[in-house]
Amino acid sequence: MSQDDTGTPRFDLIELLFFAYRDFTADPDILLNEIGYGRAHHRVLHFVHRNPGMTVSDLLEILRITKQSLGRVLKQLVDDGYILQEPGPLDRRQRLLYTSDKGRELSEQLSQLQTRRINNTISKMAPGSDEKVREFLYLMIDENQRSEVARLIGDDLSAKGE
Repeated sequence: MSQDDTGTPRFDLIELLFFAYRDFTADPDILLNEIGYGRAHHRVLHFVHRNPGMTVSDLLEILRITKQSLGRVLKQLVDDGYILQEPGPLDRRQRLLYTSDKGRELSEQLSQLQTRRINNTISKMAPGSDEKVREFLYLMIDENQRSEVARLIGDDLSAKGE
């Protein structure tokens, strides 16, 4: 089913995205639930692990959540020893975020669960499909945010698919 000129909703793709996300997060959810954490903890841990020394402001921009929402989750991660906060070198009020050894270990466990699902899925597709999947996901990102996302993830996606 594809969208026709009348604007018929793409329920096929909408629902596939919902179900794919549900299952993509299911494996990490089990591990996170065992330690009393949820997906918000996972996202914070992931981006701090991938961007050591990022500021709270940077994290708020990436996650697009309120300062209050982030504060609650971040406090738990800091109190439980998964995330470390250090003052900025020039502005001591600035908080730079890092994962501790414990945080790196958990983040890597969660990433391995998701990587296994991704690799298993791509192995069932035609050769080169991973590039089409990457292009599709990149183009789903708001056009004004694409270059920033490509920079953040350390990938030159901007030359593809536009």
